[in-house]
Amino acid sequence: MTESTVAATSVERIAESILVLRGQRVILDRALAEIFEVPTKRFNEAIKRNLERFPADFMFQLTDPEVTNLRSQIATSSWGGGRYLPFAFTEHGAIQAANVLTSPRAVMMGIHVVRAFVKMRELLTSNKELERRFIELERRVSAHDETIVDILNAIRKLMNLPVLQSKPIGFTAKLDD
Repeated sequence: MTESTVAATSVERIAESILVLRGQRVILDRALAEIFEVPTKRFNEAIKRNLERFPADFMFQLTDPEVTNLRSQIATSSWGGGRYLPFAFTEHGAIQAANVLTSPRAVMMGIHVVRAFVKMRELLTSNKELERRFIELERRVSAHDETIVDILNAIRKLMNLPVLQSKPIGFTAKLDD
């Protein structure tokens, strides 16, 4: 594989790890640890040693209901039910985590993480544009509904021609007159 193919694959794989929690796009600590190729425990230790670098808009810890909801959305839990509540990192938090780790792998993969978040942002923007176009199409079609109904009614009238009285064949005389 070429370097660009590997990079594209990495971005795709990272993008699949991005979730929406509390209205923000985030990536969980275990996914980041896997991306940076460090054990989750060591990753979290490095983060906890540098908590001053992670304000609330960079990182937050999930609550029990959020973890339960997350596990119910993912039919099989791949993280096996750890003893702690996982951390969720926003785009800025993921970059900061790469800076905290400082390994060459973390620096390289930090770039891929940023690209994955940008890709997700672009997808959401294109979906909003598509949604706007659907709304416009619905508005146009709903204005034509009355016209379509009128045309169908006219066709029905043409289909229901009045029944003509049939006259008997041959000579008939009215003798009652």
